[in-house]
Amino acid sequence: MPQPPKRPRKPAPAAVKTAPGKGELHPRNRHQGRYDFPALIKASPELGHFVITNPYGKPSIDFAAPAAVRVFNRALLAQYYGIRHWDIPDGYLCPPIPGRADYLHNLADLLASEQAGRIPRGARIHALDIGVGANCIYPLIGHCEYGWHFVGADIAPAALASARAIVAANPQLAGGIELRQQTNAEHIFLGLLQPDECIDLTLCNPPFHASADEATRGSTRKWRNLGKLDPKRKLPVLNFGGQAAELWCPGGEAAFLKRMASESAQVAEQVLWFSSLVSKGSNVELLQGWLARAGATEVRILGMSQGQKQSRLVAWTFKEAPARAAWSKSRWNG
Repeated sequence: MPQPPKRPRKPAPAAVKTAPGKGELHPRNRHQGRYDFPALIKASPELGHFVITNPYGKPSIDFAAPAAVRVFNRALLAQYYGIRHWDIPDGYLCPPIPGRADYLHNLADLLASEQAGRIPRGARIHALDIGVGANCIYPLIGHCEYGWHFVGADIAPAALASARAIVAANPQLAGGIELRQQTNAEHIFLGLLQPDECIDLTLCNPPFHASADEATRGSTRKWRNLGKLDPKRKLPVLNFGGQAAELWCPGGEAAFLKRMASESAQVAEQVLWFSSLVSKGSNVELLQGWLARAGATEVRILGMSQGQKQSRLVAWTFKEAPARAAWSKSRWNG
């Protein structure tokens, strides 16, 4: 019996790619050049207890010490963003702030591309942070830099409790950051948005390991590559911390991105631009294929760089250019 002809695979949507020079932060990123440690210590005096002299004779902190990294982040948030009260429970992810700020500045450029290069600011812009974590970093920086309204979502009640404490301790954030629990760990967007809710952009730093053991091995490799794996010294398993849901999920980053691509199509009417960081370069092509099958109309791949670390930011939309123009005109300029 003759077999029916195979349907041709839909080609991936054309991707627009941009990339900074190696080691370059976004031009609007406040964290250019060397840190002014006297100013940081003035903003957060406790940082003085953690400052060391690096092998080049310059002031720094011991990035192998979780307590030092946490206090350093607290000082950065105080000096650059006016966040005077910030803390996280022991063992939770303490992210590098310059890279998180870069993600947000790139998203601001993405939205600006919809209105002749003008960055939309203020509470009319609604952003959804998938996996806000105990640190609440993206909403903090995004609200302080651009005045956007944020919804931070997480599956962990303890992480949300920490994020709520941070928001409550900084009065200038009142009304600007809302926190929600995703009650179904199998879903990302589904069940999270209100039926009539519109979101201008989503962001996510997905868990990129497939297991706790893989996360531990990855940290060991990192220390070896940095030349810090001293057998005489007991180094932390993860200097930036991290709970299970922050670091790994079944199937790792690829499985999470595949689910995100599929679910994004199911809420496409409510969202203008979706986005995610992609840690592994090989997953970018996979994500493009999944987005093509989901029906995305445009994909943009934005390179990001901090020191020796290279990252990829992938953004996608299911709306054609005329629909995006109508969206920005009615929501941002009405």
